[in-house]
Amino acid sequence: MVFQKMHGLGNDFILMNGIEPSNFNLQELAIKLCDRHQGIGADGIILILPSEIADVKMRIINSDGSEANMCGNGIRCFAKYVYDNQINTAKSFTIETGAGIMVPELITENGKVLAVKVNMGSPDLERSAIPMTGAAGTVINEPLTVSGKEYHITSMLMGVPHTVVFVDHLNNTDIVTIGRQIEKNPLFPKGTNVNFVEVINDHEIKMRTWERGAGSTLACGTGSCASAVASCLIGKTGRTVTVHLTLGDLLIEWVDGNVYMTGSADHVFSGEVAI
Repeated sequence: MVFQKMHGLGNDFILMNGIEPSNFNLQELAIKLCDRHQGIGADGIILILPSEIADVKMRIINSDGSEANMCGNGIRCFAKYVYDNQINTAKSFTIETGAGIMVPELITENGKVLAVKVNMGSPDLERSAIPMTGAAGTVINEPLTVSGKEYHITSMLMGVPHTVVFVDHLNNTDIVTIGRQIEKNPLFPKGTNVNFVEVINDHEIKMRTWERGAGSTLACGTGSCASAVASCLIGKTGRTVTVHLTLGDLLIEWVDGNVYMTGSADHVFSGEVAI
């Protein structure tokens, strides 16, 4: 099978077109290919598939074999792949995902994709939608005790479950230990992605993510969206936020109820693998 390795600000994926999902155990396939020592190495695999309700369909399987409904960095890579490989050469087209129809806008120059802007839809703040146990309502700046220390969390469904934790200094935060404990907390029946945010000013934040199904990743698009929304909800920023990640930035805009994400997508290499 021919594949392309791509990344969105370091969040890396193996993209494959023309694979028939029913012919494979996708869980085993993702675990095998994403292994960074015995495989290609990636945070997940992405399949480019035909769709009956959109121009094209995206499926993403995390490195642990679990399937994700959406991935912000992944969908930018997906959109660039579709455009570069002439599957759809329009500057804007529809993508079927597990979280609904997404519409990317490709920003190009001389036929080259410079960035991708995606309408990520509306955040769902209702507790049951995340899903999260407890009484109906929202989860905004709610206390949560982890290993004897109290944190304040803001949670939402941004295509996938996200929980945002504000910290004073990212460099002094044990993202792996705390992230894993929050992800597996009984409050979240289906687990949650965990985003640690350090606020710089009213329009800039720094963020690191413990990603459900993939562990610590260099970037998370949906997490950046959730973090920008959470920062605005508790009055730390406005509705337009630059999110500083390990390898670059994402611009997040929360406008008229929808969240728009703009950022890069990069080709790393192409190859063939026996599957």
